[in-house]
Amino acid sequence: MKPIEYRTIEHLRHLVGFASVSADSNLDLIAWLSDRFEALGARVFLDHDPSGTKANLFATLGPETTGGILLSGHTDVVPVTDQDWTSDPFDVIQRNDRLYGRGTCDMKGFIAACLAVAETIDAHTLTRPLHFAFTYDEEVGCLGARALVAVLRDKGLVPDITIIGEPTEMRIIEGHKGCCEYTAEFVGLEGHGSAPDLGVNAAEYATRYVTRLLELRQDLIERSPPDSPFDPPWSTINIGRISGGVAHNVIAGKAVVDWEMRPVQVSDLDFVKSVITRFCSTDLLPAMQAISPEASISVTTIGEVAGLVPMPQNAARDLVAKLTGTNGADLVAFSTEAGLFQAIGSDVVVCGPGSIRQAHKPDEYLEVDQLNACVAMLTALADHIS
Repeated sequence: MKPIEYRTIEHLRHLVGFASVSADSNLDLIAWLSDRFEALGARVFLDHDPSGTKANLFATLGPETTGGILLSGHTDVVPVTDQDWTSDPFDVIQRNDRLYGRGTCDMKGFIAACLAVAETIDAHTLTRPLHFAFTYDEEVGCLGARALVAVLRDKGLVPDITIIGEPTEMRIIEGHKGCCEYTAEFVGLEGHGSAPDLGVNAAEYATRYVTRLLELRQDLIERSPPDSPFDPPWSTINIGRISGGVAHNVIAGKAVVDWEMRPVQVSDLDFVKSVITRFCSTDLLPAMQAISPEASISVTTIGEVAGLVPMPQNAARDLVAKLTGTNGADLVAFSTEAGLFQAIGSDVVVCGPGSIRQAHKPDEYLEVDQLNACVAMLTALADHIS
């Protein structure tokens, strides 16, 4: 193993040691990264969220000119609560050429490789700016990247090329669906379970809401574009969580539904939102308020993130193909921050170490060979612009 590969694993150990679950602050991790990039002479700025408890990091090596190449990844990880891990999820354990730990695959391995390669670069030799963006709250609606792209646009720092290092097994991904997440909250009227007609059962109305969403799945299949390149080729709806009520014999006064949609076209998103909003206003809400005028339904948009649209001309795809010796590019069903960077004018691909099949699971792992392949690609990139 090369020294830079050892160094990458050590950086990964530090990064995994920061338990940067989306619900918690990522500031300690960001401070650690900021110190290291500043020590390399990088120009660094932080972009904090409104609460001040989270931040994006943006760092640049090389000339102070427009454009350049951006390497981007998110710092947050999903929770480990109720998962059956065989080792400490926030400590990297190496077994059989696999690196186990929360975030090794999704996606601190890529961040560790970025830092290790950055340490080998003489910034004065770079002919183009090399940017690094490490964001917060990707797992809960790409909140950090949504804020960061607005800052980059305002500062005139839109990169020519963006490489998102999500786990793709180092395949080049040029397109994926969007991801739109919502929370619907139902407030009814509690009462004794022996007299259900005297109350408004929020759980029952939430169930009717979910049933209507599931009915729309068939409509989305029929609306599928004939040339859709995705698998499945239609927009999808998923119910992530349903909760409500307090006891068997109590009419549920409150209920919550978390759901998401992965649209292949904007018109499908507009269609679903229109149908479900009309269903609430003409069917559910009148029936609820006929018994309790204070009953309500509120829907919160957690995040609406555009997909990555495959483009005939894509400098990012061409560059990564040259760096890796790969022919062709693929599509994936999972979503990333890529569409946000594409929307501000950057050519974008997704390419990073590890398999999405390992993400979010207990005993998440990253294969050492995958991490080394990522280091090799980023080293080739640094050489390419030196």
